Amino acid sequence: MGIGLYGLLITRNLIKLVIVLQVLVKMALLALVAAGYATGQVNLGQSLAVTVLVADTVVAVIGLALAVQVRQRLGTLDVTQLSELRK
Repeated sequence: MGIGLYGLLITRNLIKLVIVLQVLVKMALLALVAAGYATGQVNLGQSLAVTVLVADTVVAVIGLALAVQVRQRLGTLDVTQLSELRK
């Protein structure tokens, strides 16, 4: 989880941010399965993990599609340059 947080702080590229967020979500899924195992309800933890996995995949695909559109229209994926467009 520390690797994901470090990457979130360091990365400025939109596509890399989506990938780092995926790493963080995978750690949350691992925690869900581990919590289910610890409480003796392995099936519940696994079913919650699969549900989160499906929802997260949809979010990642939409995020990557938006990043591609931003790149095509504005020519950059750098978050700092994109935030300057508001001014």
